[in-house]
Amino acid sequence: MAEPLKNFFDRTLVASIAADLGRVHPALEQAAFVREAVRGMAALTLMQRAGHIADAMHRHLPADYPEAVRLLVASVARPVDREAGGAMAPFRYLPHTMYVARHGLAHFAASMAAQHALTQHFTAEFSIRPFLVRHPAETHAQLLAWTDDPSVHVRRLVSEGTRPRLPWAERLPMYQKEPAPVLALLERLKDDAEPYVQRSVANNLNDIAKDHPDRVVALCTRWLDGATPGRRWIVKHALRSLVKRGHRGALHLLGVGEVPAVTLREVRLTPKRVRLGESLTLSLSLVSTAARAQELVVDFAVHFVKARGEPRPKVFKLKRLTLPAHGEAALGARVSFAAMTTRKHYPGVHRVDLLVNGEPMHLGEFVVWGG
Repeated sequence: MAEPLKNFFDRTLVASIAADLGRVHPALEQAAFVREAVRGMAALTLMQRAGHIADAMHRHLPADYPEAVRLLVASVARPVDREAGGAMAPFRYLPHTMYVARHGLAHFAASMAAQHALTQHFTAEFSIRPFLVRHPAETHAQLLAWTDDPSVHVRRLVSEGTRPRLPWAERLPMYQKEPAPVLALLERLKDDAEPYVQRSVANNLNDIAKDHPDRVVALCTRWLDGATPGRRWIVKHALRSLVKRGHRGALHLLGVGEVPAVTLREVRLTPKRVRLGESLTLSLSLVSTAARAQELVVDFAVHFVKARGEPRPKVFKLKRLTLPAHGEAALGARVSFAAMTTRKHYPGVHRVDLLVNGEPMHLGEFVVWGG
């Protein structure tokens, strides 16, 4: 079994952070800092551990915030060793950004400068959000200026930090209600040449589309006029949730909005009884009944049984294809019922639907059992 992500923050890493701080702040009592930062850590999640370390920083750094954050930024001057630490390596600086979020709201200029520096080591997408809530106008003006920043990490912070539904973070309800300030920022980033920024812009639009679908489709329609390849990619990726939901405007914009003329053949769900921890295999043939070729986007939805017994659909991407006149395409997929951190599985009868250009076609049911 894989090591839990929260264990990234252990005593060894805390001691390393203490050494970094001690290098720029010799008065730091490193041993005491480590003891406080790891006390009670075993019961905490990844984000809670980072916050716990940030609070220990607050107690051991100077009481004067501008001086404390200056030292904090100076302590991360060396880049992370991604080869040695892997994908989690930059997370060592998550407590640093949390320190700014928790203790820097009364010091806007110093905190913005700190996040500009820190986000180039580990994203400040989480720490910028309290400033958007407390200082909306000032923070928006700062982000607007950062859309032209030479650092790809800073530009990406603009789009990622303003996502209304950012994973692992509290939502931004004011942007869920009225996304105009965010859209103004994304307009400035829509032709950014870096895929890292493009993906973030698309993810932000995908968030907004969950509350304002027609507004996002209208924006994407305008963006496609004279679009660069990068902007076209953003639009396609931004509309992915609307496509899964069968939003007709999004489907038409991507060229797959026509009602499909198809039938199904040789549909198989195997096994019919899936034990928890095992997998379901889906296979079928999609047959055209049209006298011309059809552009199709094909997904499928599994109606997973939840804790209270009610089903809730989750849509999986399958394939986009051109189906020739009276042609046939074999399709298949596998759905795992292994334990995972993002989805808990429960016994019960599960339904499966095929979605062709957003139109549902019932495939059958199967039983999940075990415990």
